[in-house]
Amino acid sequence: MKKASTVLVFLICAFLAGCNKSNQINGSSLKTVNRSISQIKEKLPLDQRIEFEVSFWTLRDEIRNNKEFLDAIDGKTPEQLVEAGKELFAKRKAAGSKDYEKYANWDQMISQYSQERIDQNRKKTPDQRDKNPPARVDYKMHSM
Repeated sequence: MKKASTVLVFLICAFLAGCNKSNQINGSSLKTVNRSISQIKEKLPLDQRIEFEVSFWTLRDEIRNNKEFLDAIDGKTPEQLVEAGKELFAKRKAAGSKDYEKYANWDQMISQYSQERIDQNRKKTPDQRDKNPPARVDYKMHSM
């Protein structure tokens, strides 16, 4: 009986883990959206992460109303969000948007953003204040 209950608990845990929506955006509020976006980004490789971020912010730029935005992204997976970003890119490019006319296609835009991200991380220069010896702070200890 003890083995059966252990197996039952294990199966229930496995079932619940399989039902987890960790790969979907929780659009119940802006706070949960930000939390789920952060968790999803951590799991994605760099090239997919940038596509995901660009798609998210492109969609957010398109839909300003919070409720409409939350409804639009609730339950979406990273792949679905990227597809929505690509569609929006194509729509804006066809409309002649100045922001997108310098890109031939979605992949070129993502590769440029990826290169900019790499360059930002590479160009970090140390703060001049860190090169000087640290300021010394002496405290006078008084007996009570």
